[in-house]
Amino acid sequence: MTEESAFESLRPLMFSIAYRMLGRVSEAEDIVQEAFLRYHRAMAGGSGEPDSPKAYLSAVTTRLCIDHSRSAQVRREVYVGEWLPEPLLPGLGLLGDPAELAEQGDSLSMAFLLLLERLSPVERAVFLLHDVFGYGYDETARIVARSEDNCRQLARRARQHVAEHRPRYEPSRDKRDELAGKFLAAVGDGDIDGLVSMLAADAAVYGDSGGQRPSWPRPIVGREHVGRLLAALGRQARLAGAVLHPAEVNGQPGLKFLAADGTLICVIALEIADGRVHAVRSVISRDKLRHLGPLTDLEELISQRRAGPAGPGDRPAL
Repeated sequence: MTEESAFESLRPLMFSIAYRMLGRVSEAEDIVQEAFLRYHRAMAGGSGEPDSPKAYLSAVTTRLCIDHSRSAQVRREVYVGEWLPEPLLPGLGLLGDPAELAEQGDSLSMAFLLLLERLSPVERAVFLLHDVFGYGYDETARIVARSEDNCRQLARRARQHVAEHRPRYEPSRDKRDELAGKFLAAVGDGDIDGLVSMLAADAAVYGDSGGQRPSWPRPIVGREHVGRLLAALGRQARLAGAVLHPAEVNGQPGLKFLAADGTLICVIALEIADGRVHAVRSVISRDKLRHLGPLTDLEELISQRRAGPAGPGDRPAL
């Protein structure tokens, strides 16, 4: 396999591993690039092509991710507000086949990635390699430099934790998309009653702004509180001339808020199960949206809104 063909055929898999390990698009791309640079150096070093480019690249990618995860955990301890994964939308070309977002939506969802954050970096790697990507324990052991028995123990422990806390999803894609469409319309109309009727009793909103304004620093819990917040968000969108578009976010239903000029304001992912919205996760951090295209200057947008007429309750909710 030539270097070029290895890059083309294996890059989507390596990105899929790195993204699930790190929850960051930009960092996953950097890791994959570094892995291929090391593959290139190995090829050019005179020792010949590795026996298996896939095995070599999987090992390098995973080990780089484990090292990176350890330092990332330290950074997140001082992260301002909620930390959410960078949203992954169809059309980015990072996973190769666009259908993978839908086919592997459960293991790409924000809820699932946040659950994996509770595992140690090595546990996460072993669980992903074996249970998500289908690597055997023998190959997984070589990749993470552990014994097969140890990998089985790590996978069993991770699997138990995931089973205990695994998020539920609406099994019917049609029902899920139908509810998401009604939800988007209710947000856009500022329809509190409509939103409350679609929310689970313990529904929660999580916002990742990276400390930028406007934001909410802690989760907002309860269907009444969430309904009021989202209705206010819809009113503000109208006042600012923004529009809401349906979007598939990490393989799950979601929304995009776009300014009048088409630039991106924020991305929202919905967690839907049993005919109700259980969680709303909003990413507004500029650093986590840059890979999705041009962004709106939020401070300027809100200043423009405040300069115009505002009705009761139209306080910043983004």
